[in-house]
Amino acid sequence: MVEAQVADVMAELAELEDPKVREVNSRHGDDHGVNLTKLRAVAKRLKTQHELAHGLWETGDTEARLLATLICRPKTFDRDDLDAMVRDARTPKVHDWLVNYVVKKNSHCEELRRAWLADPDPVVASAGWALTAQRVAKEPQALDLRALLDVIDAEMKGAPDRLQWTMNVCLAQIGIADPEYRGRAIEIGERLEVLKDYPTSPGCTSPFAPVWIAEMVSRQAT
Repeated sequence: MVEAQVADVMAELAELEDPKVREVNSRHGDDHGVNLTKLRAVAKRLKTQHELAHGLWETGDTEARLLATLICRPKTFDRDDLDAMVRDARTPKVHDWLVNYVVKKNSHCEELRRAWLADPDPVVASAGWALTAQRVAKEPQALDLRALLDVIDAEMKGAPDRLQWTMNVCLAQIGIADPEYRGRAIEIGERLEVLKDYPTSPGCTSPFAPVWIAEMVSRQAT
């Protein structure tokens, strides 16, 4: 039954394939050609179907895995399942959706955050930093922000792209969330200059930490 469902969904995803979408995504290291709004519409129609989600994930196909993160039951995964999935999710979009839509909703999230943060695989470590940035935004008092800034100061400049990005997000979140460490967060960002020249669309906030911090703190004050 599930195999037939997987085949039907894969056929539907193939029909939604758009070469132009794939070309744009390929510039960011992703290999999917389905418009994400259309993908979400498929997920909305299917609703929650955990066994189907498992079957879609097992295909290894990027579109199928993105869909799987939307129709699974995040709380049903055990720790080892999530660890294996993060290590197997190598494209940026699958990795991001898995962390944000599945891991963050699971009871093992905090345990995995701590484990992944120190993982030697930079892609896995980036998941740990992404979860840490979220924790900083919601519960900064539960973390040693000074120690996090020490690590960011020492390692962010030379980190691989995806890991560098999530460390930078954490740096900005510390500066936004905690006035005590805001000055140091801004100083680290200005000195390391990570993402200083990142192209930013009009109306969007730059990911350069000093600019990002200043913008968000300004919004909080209004």
